[in-house]
Amino acid sequence: DENKVTLLGLGAVEHLYKLISHEDPIVRRNAIMVLGIMASNHDVKKLLRELDVTNSLISQLAPEEGVVIHEFATLCLAHMAVEYTTKIQIFEQGGLEPLVRLLGSPDPDVKKNSLECIYLLVQDFQSHAAVRALNVIPPLLELLKSEYPVIQLLALKTLEEISKDGETRIILGENKGLDCLLQILETNEFSDLHVEALAVLGNCLEDAHTLQLIQQTGGLKKLLSFVGDSTVPDIQKNAAKAITRAAYDSENRKILKEEEVEKCLINLLEINNDGVKVAASEAISAMCESSASKRALGLQGIPQLVQLLSSENEEVKEAAVTALANLTAGSPSNARAAAEAEVIEPLVNTLNAQRDGAIANAAAALTNLATQEPFRVNIQSRGIMRALAEPLRSTNSQVQSKAAFAVAAFGCDAGARTELRNAGGLGPLIELLHSKNKEVRRNACLAVMVCASDELTAVELCRLGALDILEEINLSIVRKNNYSEAALEKLLDNNLSQKYSRMGYLSSSNIITDGFYDCGQIKPGVKFLSLEELSTQELTDQRAIIFINAKPKEETAAQSQPRQCLSEKALPNSRGMFMIPNPVQLGPLYYHVYFFFCVRKGKGKKEDEKMKEVAQMISKVQDEINLENSHWLPPPDFILLDYINDASKTILPLTTTRGQVVALAQFVADKMGGPIERDKLHDFSWELHISEVEFELKSNVVPIGKVKKGTFYHRALLFKVIADRIGIRCSLVRGEYNRAWNEVELVDDSPQGIAGLLLPPKKYIVDLMFEPGFLIKQGSAEADQYKHI
Repeated sequence: DENKVTLLGLGAVEHLYKLISHEDPIVRRNAIMVLGIMASNHDVKKLLRELDVTNSLISQLAPEEGVVIHEFATLCLAHMAVEYTTKIQIFEQGGLEPLVRLLGSPDPDVKKNSLECIYLLVQDFQSHAAVRALNVIPPLLELLKSEYPVIQLLALKTLEEISKDGETRIILGENKGLDCLLQILETNEFSDLHVEALAVLGNCLEDAHTLQLIQQTGGLKKLLSFVGDSTVPDIQKNAAKAITRAAYDSENRKILKEEEVEKCLINLLEINNDGVKVAASEAISAMCESSASKRALGLQGIPQLVQLLSSENEEVKEAAVTALANLTAGSPSNARAAAEAEVIEPLVNTLNAQRDGAIANAAAALTNLATQEPFRVNIQSRGIMRALAEPLRSTNSQVQSKAAFAVAAFGCDAGARTELRNAGGLGPLIELLHSKNKEVRRNACLAVMVCASDELTAVELCRLGALDILEEINLSIVRKNNYSEAALEKLLDNNLSQKYSRMGYLSSSNIITDGFYDCGQIKPGVKFLSLEELSTQELTDQRAIIFINAKPKEETAAQSQPRQCLSEKALPNSRGMFMIPNPVQLGPLYYHVYFFFCVRKGKGKKEDEKMKEVAQMISKVQDEINLENSHWLPPPDFILLDYINDASKTILPLTTTRGQVVALAQFVADKMGGPIERDKLHDFSWELHISEVEFELKSNVVPIGKVKKGTFYHRALLFKVIADRIGIRCSLVRGEYNRAWNEVELVDDSPQGIAGLLLPPKKYIVDLMFEPGFLIKQGSAEADQYKHI
């Protein structure tokens, strides 16, 4: 090697390059010999590329040249063909044809060098068609019989590369190449070639025609038996990989199933080699596309795969959890088998794995199990939503999609939604709505739709901006999906204050509950504030916020009642001294007070002074605790509560819905200023009254019970609130210029003489202002007048 560097430095390569075209064959031969030997050096190869020697070397491969020239010219080309640019040059300058021809040379070195060069060239896919056209298969199969293992090995490696091409595999079968490969596997003295022979067969198994041919000749059974008997991990791994590639085709899966390939794969899971376990798990995943194989693999393979989830090898863990996800997909029996194999805890733990594929498939497998109620409850008890919070933050679209879908699967449980909310998972979930990935966006919409099933979560989702994003998605033809519109509707249905503010409409199924408030029509882009935020604002001349809170008095009293202090729990003993309960049960702050009291005992103070001091300290501690645990609550509206109770007693007993509607309309009007003459509507000074109430309360937030002079939107809201409480179905619609109205559906009496005829219901607007209780047919001129004039 040192001499090569020295010769390079002396400029020998340039001279030798000129001499390989010398007219004297001996000079030419010796020059090529020297270049062939020196070409193993990196710097020499670099210089030869610069001198562009490939064309001259290829010309030396002519049939009339001697064996020695053939040997060293091919050696030089083989050294240089490791570089991509040289491969291109050899290919473009027509080097493949003479190299394939030299595979039939009587000299083994020429065969070996030519074969090595071809092997390097065919690693680029563009060369496959060229060598196929040059009929390379027969000479390669002939070289498998060589007495030189290195030639046999190179021939197999070359066959492995070119058999990735479908047409080449057909030619290989036509030339009885499959028999030749199986013969190598059956020959023990060729054990050093088994891995490569199996790799070629693996490529051939991808074609249903070829696989069927191998099966018909008994070769497939031999192959699986060979794999089962082998103790060489590389052979087992390559066999599993070959099965994986074959199993992507449905016809191939049928053939593999007939040969009971499942037994072979399950046995490979037990091999003490991580590479084999990975390959076997991947093959199981591929075979799961066949429902019959899925059942067969589930019976015995699931417990072994579950054990692999505890592997320290992350690749093994990923392959195993992927197989479990595929096995349990759409298979209740396999899901039960997995649960019985105690898969749930390791699956939840795998959500913290290092590889994205493992996380995504763990989420998928858990989702598959969630289709059965007992397993879903079990999974939820292990903190699944808390575990999913981090995958939702992933940057990998597959993880995002599977995690969002899992949230949708488990979000049907109120406790799970609370857990996700507390774990901070709603924010990352909403971020996924922005995803450019269609599947991620769709699953995120589905998860939001499911999580919006309760008011607390819906309000939090809205606070985090879900409504704005969903509205934006639904405006896009490309981005909207089946769940985006449903998610928006569900969010609003469980956040009625915001729905009414945005949409100006509440249906009969939207039941107004305590905590609802009407802050008017919100403008696009303006943040929707909570009632607590609105209550802290300074008094303004803006429209009052009307809120609903008809909690019973006992509930309100219980909420406002301070916690029982320690002095109230203390009990006098027989000597009149107060006995303090077990301090450990009373929490750390109480414990410090108790400890302080015990230390100071016996200092000479009277007992009543001691107890007074302790009570003062306990009261201070209690105040701190109450301050920490307090949260804002809207003030109770006892007037509204009385309205509801009165309506229940007087209106609910009425026998017809029409009668109830009319009576309720008159009741509401009576509470809010009575009937108003149309031409004196402008004299009805409801604005001044509301301003006085706001000033009295020192707040823009007004309980509806305080409104004694109400216009259209006050009355319509009160009508809807009471109607919802006593079971009258009605909607609430916001109009312009402070107009709002209620719509009810009523069935008219059957025409005379047609007894028992069931007529479809008609929509009516309930007049609450001018003739309270008058029902105006929807679509009529009177209805338009009530809405707009």
